[in-house]
Amino acid sequence: MTAAPQTPVHQPPGVRPARLRLGLTQFGTSFLVLVLLTLIGCVNYDLSLGYGLTFLLAGVWVVAAAQALQAARRLRVSVSAPAEATAGQDARFTLRVSAEGRGLPLAVIATTTQGDTRYLNARVPDGEALNLSLRVPARVRGPLGLSGLKVGALDTLALWQVNLTAPALPSVLVQPAPEEGAPPAPPRVQGGPGDGGRRTAGDEEFSGLRPYAPGDSPRQVSWRHVARTGTLLTRETDAPLGSATVLDWEDTAGAGELEARLSRLAAWITQLRGGQRPFALNLPGETLSAGSGDGHAQGALNALARFTPLPQPPERREHRTSPPVPLSAGPMRATLLALAFALAPAALRQPWWITALIVGLLLHTDWRVGRGREPLPTWGLGLVAGLSAALLGGTYGTLLGRDAGTALLALLAALKTAESTTRRDANLLVLLGLFVTSTQFFFSQGPLTALHTVLAAWALLAAAARWTVPAAPGQDAPQGEVLAQVGSVLALAAPLALTLFVLFPRPAGPLWTLALQGQATTGLADEITAGEFSDLAQSRAVAFRADFQGPVPPPEQRYWRGPVYEAYDGQRWGQVRQNSASASIDFTGPVWSYTLTLEPTSSPWVPALDVPARLPEGTFLTTGFQAVSLRPLTTRRRLTLESRTARLGIRENEDRLRFDQSLPPGESPRALALAAAWRALPPEDRVGAGLDFLRGGGFSYTLSPPRLPERNRVDAFLFGSRQGFCEHYASAFVFLMRAAGLPARIVGGYLGGEQNPDGGYLIVRQQDAHAWAEVWLPGQGWVRVDPTALIAPARVNAGLQTALTSPQATVAPARSPLARLQLRLDGVQSRWNDLVIGYDDLRQQQLLGWLGLGGVGSPAYLLALPILLLLALLPALWLRRQLARPRDPAARALHDLSVRLGVPRGPGETASAYALRVRQDRPHLSAGLDELVRAYHAARYAPPAPGARGRNEALVALKSALRRIRR
Repeated sequence: MTAAPQTPVHQPPGVRPARLRLGLTQFGTSFLVLVLLTLIGCVNYDLSLGYGLTFLLAGVWVVAAAQALQAARRLRVSVSAPAEATAGQDARFTLRVSAEGRGLPLAVIATTTQGDTRYLNARVPDGEALNLSLRVPARVRGPLGLSGLKVGALDTLALWQVNLTAPALPSVLVQPAPEEGAPPAPPRVQGGPGDGGRRTAGDEEFSGLRPYAPGDSPRQVSWRHVARTGTLLTRETDAPLGSATVLDWEDTAGAGELEARLSRLAAWITQLRGGQRPFALNLPGETLSAGSGDGHAQGALNALARFTPLPQPPERREHRTSPPVPLSAGPMRATLLALAFALAPAALRQPWWITALIVGLLLHTDWRVGRGREPLPTWGLGLVAGLSAALLGGTYGTLLGRDAGTALLALLAALKTAESTTRRDANLLVLLGLFVTSTQFFFSQGPLTALHTVLAAWALLAAAARWTVPAAPGQDAPQGEVLAQVGSVLALAAPLALTLFVLFPRPAGPLWTLALQGQATTGLADEITAGEFSDLAQSRAVAFRADFQGPVPPPEQRYWRGPVYEAYDGQRWGQVRQNSASASIDFTGPVWSYTLTLEPTSSPWVPALDVPARLPEGTFLTTGFQAVSLRPLTTRRRLTLESRTARLGIRENEDRLRFDQSLPPGESPRALALAAAWRALPPEDRVGAGLDFLRGGGFSYTLSPPRLPERNRVDAFLFGSRQGFCEHYASAFVFLMRAAGLPARIVGGYLGGEQNPDGGYLIVRQQDAHAWAEVWLPGQGWVRVDPTALIAPARVNAGLQTALTSPQATVAPARSPLARLQLRLDGVQSRWNDLVIGYDDLRQQQLLGWLGLGGVGSPAYLLALPILLLLALLPALWLRRQLARPRDPAARALHDLSVRLGVPRGPGETASAYALRVRQDRPHLSAGLDELVRAYHAARYAPPAPGARGRNEALVALKSALRRIRR
């Protein structure tokens, strides 16, 4: 019996698998977890700008899915088996892939019938077909096929993968490996009569044409017939049958076991094939007649490959995921630079040794990867992490606070670079960088922070894109091109991020309570000592902004009431809690309506003018007429209040009045004796006597007073140094009033505020922190007395800086150009606070009501939300559709024709071959297709005609021919 050569089964050119299966990659799943974690943090800590970053990353995640789906629809795949394969070597299957329009990254997973799995990453070039060599092990002889083939189209960042399963999978017969050092073939020959008798296959004379079979030599192909008919034909030749070697199964008895005997026969066939000598083959149950040439030899080897029993391939345990991909210098350097940029703002607030350690680790990693050195040992990195954590805990007192926690997180990210060895590690560095970037919002949510956040996310995502398909050394994609691709993804994600920012439900309170331990920014503490407010006066940081709905109060009425200090031990003034009924409030003056934008602080005080007549939800008024928030103001808050001047505490609790006259025994006897002499005077005259003493005592206003002793501090100030700041004067005056028999206390808060002409609001800074006195007078209640205004009137009328240089000034000097610029920048910051930072649950409810959507969860809201989200995705869908079109105008016209007709082109299919295939199903389009093909060739290949406008006219003719073709 004669066996014909085995023809591999292969997929027809240009097949596009119909099934599209969208799935997350490992990096995409981790990316989604990061988005959820940052969202939870934003909800709990009310980080409005954090919502922006979170929704931008979520938009990238969604746009990447659309990108992967669109890329998969443009994909054309065909696969073919090798002409032959030998056991013990790799069989090279050929995967031909093309994509209409722009190129795209691919991930290929192939499984074989012999139990192996192979992974391959590649990138399809723009508008070209790519032939990928898929090398799979041929472990044993016999049939070897692809039991599974998944071609995954990836997005730019490799967050998503759309798997396409090829409908037809090829196979090849794996031939036995020829025996090394095999003895010569036996001398058994088969004779023939020579010329005029029987003939056999040979290379001497032409005998006819037959269809092309894989393995035929290109020299035997009749290219003349190929050019005329488009069909591959092979010339057959023969020669007189002389003597042919006969290879018999029995001749291999001395070789050993079955596979060894087949290997010896394969060696003999290879020897005879190389010498172009004819041979015959006798196997148990199968005989090949004498012949020669490549086709005859391949048929004999295939007969050996099919010989039964077939061997079983060894069992192999394959991983379900792709093997680790080692680091390459170019993408790793981009990752390190992006991570360094993300960590840079932390250098302004964390200990210097943390910054130095991070810089050293990043530089070492760049040096190590560039030279292929081993990573630092894990035990050494663990030791560094442990020591650093201990030092940070000692510096900040805890590792759970904001400052220590973010510093430790930045260090851990740098330590991770030192042990990174694979692409998975690099992807983890990208995620760590994004998470560290989100922690910047605990410190600032200003426009500069927003700009840095976007740029850091852009750089980190561009670094992730460099890892999508690792290039060969020296062939990395240009960084500018990668940045442009990632920038387009961010731009397409922006509409979705904005829609989510506006419509995503904002909870009214945190999910759990965990204070962010950090330094207070308002300067109003639970207790004060001498020097407390003078320290705050050194800072120009903004405490809050006040935007009035109407005229701004004059400077002498800008007393922003804060904590009330009533308990005195000789050194400190502290607050007390009274369980008595609230004192009376008799409103007398006009109403001031204003909105406070409070900077973050660890205290709950809400500074208010005079007495609040209306408080916002979540706040209350204490018995000391102090506005307090129910939860600490750990994030920037906007509160709307109404205040009025009033007579406070005309009906006051007697126990409180007695407490506010108490003094520690034996403290400051000279001041006690001075004030005791005033007890006989009427209450108003006692206040006047105290002010007259300060007015005529040669006192001065300074931020650097002499240090006061621990005992008899009031005596040392009134009769000694006579230099001090507001808390010195308030403390001494309250002491004198209590010694004179009047209830008195200290009120802390802020005084003044700088009006910004660009917006008309007041800016109250930390340096405006102030302390004044309140004295209770019969029939008048608590009366505000500011002894500092007596010593330095400019403190009330002109501000702190003017009071330090010209205490008696009545107006502030003209602003410098730099000060005016600072006010304009603050105006930008204020509008940013209103639109972005201050967008909370209340503002959202107001906006939804104005849009007619009701509240969150209403039917109108639930109906509008998916519609608006879909509209936000339309730019991404439209642009991705445009990217599917080739860049070349002529090729783009041919692509538009395939879309219009619904007949996709195959990989590498020419315009003429495509038109011929379409014409067979739609003959009525023949004339239009011929015209279009001629115009396409003229536009794509022909030189410009003399005297014409060149290719532009050819393109116009091509577009005109395209318009005339209809389905």
